[in-house]
Amino acid sequence: MNLALRGLSLRRVWGLIKKESYQIVRDPSSLIIAFVLPAMLLFLFGTAVSLDITNLKVGIVLEETNPDVNLFVESFTNSPYFDVTISRDRHKIEKMVLEGELRGMVVVPGQFDRDLNKATPDAKIQVITDGSETNTASFLQNYVTGAWSNWLNQREAQDGMVFNPPIEIVDRIWYNEDANSHFYLLPGSIAIIMTLIGTLLTSLVIAREWERGTMEALMATPVSIGEIICGKIIPYFTLGMCSMILCVIITVIGFGVPLRGSVWLLMLVSALYLGTALSMGLLISTVAHNQFVASQISLYVAYLPSFLLSGFIFEISSMPIILRGITYFIPARYFVNNLQTLFLTGDVFKLIFMNCLWVGLFGIVLMYLVVKRVRKRLD
Repeated sequence: MNLALRGLSLRRVWGLIKKESYQIVRDPSSLIIAFVLPAMLLFLFGTAVSLDITNLKVGIVLEETNPDVNLFVESFTNSPYFDVTISRDRHKIEKMVLEGELRGMVVVPGQFDRDLNKATPDAKIQVITDGSETNTASFLQNYVTGAWSNWLNQREAQDGMVFNPPIEIVDRIWYNEDANSHFYLLPGSIAIIMTLIGTLLTSLVIAREWERGTMEALMATPVSIGEIICGKIIPYFTLGMCSMILCVIITVIGFGVPLRGSVWLLMLVSALYLGTALSMGLLISTVAHNQFVASQISLYVAYLPSFLLSGFIFEISSMPIILRGITYFIPARYFVNNLQTLFLTGDVFKLIFMNCLWVGLFGIVLMYLVVKRVRKRLD
């Protein structure tokens, strides 16, 4: 690596940077990758992807009606989380669940009022959920359990009974008080976007140069390998950082995600990771000399592992032990954690420093591999 970077001519490097900058301006695909693609992906992640459940379609079967039952049903009809269908015909609701029109059903049995008013009440309700969507089924079960417990407590209070639980639980949610999943997803999505555009900017563009023959012309000049690498990295690094700034603006202003950490620290962390992603793109370009192959390698080597194994959506602690081990070799894992910390928590320097240390190590290894593989020859 020292041999490749020794004796760099700033004049030649500046000439290569200007040449690459002119190519970026004249080639709309680079600008599309840097600005249109991030905006489109952020819009999709911010609107289409959500872990919050609203308007969940659920059916309620009333085998009997009375004031107590009606009050219990109101806890569903007044909730913003549910779109309720009420019927006295159990078979009708079951058919709707079977056909996928409803995600579950709550059955209030015919003997409900009688069992409720016994000397020792033992009234029960039945909850049936569609297990094909496990998260939705769990949410419905938990909500019905909570609604049922609250309703019993309210009824006891109305009847003059005092309910004194031995332990009182007071919930507090730190850093994301409204438990809005977009506040968690959007910072992580920026990491995935930067991974994608960082690898594409260098791998596709250089592959295009091989296809058009301009890379051969560049190899025939007196420029060194280190000068070629600097001339490629610096313009696309600048373009990538502009893309990062656009992503932050859209996330904070467009979707209202708070940025509690330092902007300068955010830019420093992003610059370090972008350098690693661009190095990955350069490494891909040493293998793929056409755009289709480069795009496929970028997809399988950079984007998909970052999307699936970075903790962006899927909790790493819930993965099998083998996959948890693999995640330590995914640079996006550390960048996702840094972004979520900076946006939602603030400047937790110890955590951010350790993550940056790992990202920087990956960047050094990738750049070393690039320098080892790049040769001024056409084979």
